[in-house]
Amino acid sequence: MKILVTGGAGFIGSHLVERLLAEGHTVWTLDDFSNGRPEFLSHLQPNKRHTLIEGSVMDRGTLKKLIGKVDVVFHLAAVLGVKNTVDDPIKVIEGNIDGTRNVLELAYPRHVKVIFTSTSEIYGKNEELPFHELSGSIYGAPSVHRWCYATAKSLDEHMCFAYAKKGLPVTVLRYFNAYGPRQTNSQYGGVVAQFIKAALKGEQLEVYGDRMQKRCFTYVDDTVAGSLAALKPEANGLAFNIGTDRSITIRELAQLIVKLSSSKSPIVSKSYFEAYGPGYEDIPAREPDLTRSETLLGYRPKVMLEAGLNKTIDWYRNRI
Repeated sequence: MKILVTGGAGFIGSHLVERLLAEGHTVWTLDDFSNGRPEFLSHLQPNKRHTLIEGSVMDRGTLKKLIGKVDVVFHLAAVLGVKNTVDDPIKVIEGNIDGTRNVLELAYPRHVKVIFTSTSEIYGKNEELPFHELSGSIYGAPSVHRWCYATAKSLDEHMCFAYAKKGLPVTVLRYFNAYGPRQTNSQYGGVVAQFIKAALKGEQLEVYGDRMQKRCFTYVDDTVAGSLAALKPEANGLAFNIGTDRSITIRELAQLIVKLSSSKSPIVSKSYFEAYGPGYEDIPAREPDLTRSETLLGYRPKVMLEAGLNKTIDWYRNRI
């Protein structure tokens, strides 16, 4: 097929582009390089079936030309990151909602399938685990900016389902804590990458809050496999959890990374206020119910956490 990947030079996007090309598809990658990096795709060049365009989903002219060429859009372009939600909520809200609106509006007249990448964040503070696709979303007060990303993604999903009701083939994917080579390692997100970088440099690993938050970390190859499965017509009009259902506390994650990287780095606690300032709330636990993904997509994660972490540590070790 002919496929457009927005945000395709980013962490997950670059792995997805790589896999799509390996399977014989023709791919256009659109990225403004605010998070993505050209070097993540440099090993794919030259390739007659791949075109890399520097640009934004905010540019309707460029987007219209690209959507006019393709059968499917994987819409990964987004403004994300914990610190962004606290420091610049307007950037997060506008960057996510306006970009998704552009993709859906331009895809609709041509009936181009859209696969929208959402997030486990949309479940918010819901404490009824595991989360299934019809679980409710529970957020904090609008004055607490920490919830702006989850709210923006929820509105994106509302738009997706509204266009699905009008007949556009749309699938929503809710990613659960993807990690792996090329993951962003900054104060804006990517706890696995942050911990690995600190451990390899002998620096302290900072664990925020009470250190007992539970997450389900998904190796990027499994994230991509779930994304490709969404090309099936059976996925149209539905949302799917894409992740692993093995949970681990953030403290245990830090300890495991120190062990696997043969590091002597200390693990220290830090308050959310010290890390992000006022206006941040955390989610105690996130765990997906994968029943729908297994049944309709045939999706089941294959990479164990230790194996995925070893691959990621090796990648960072070579870069450092």
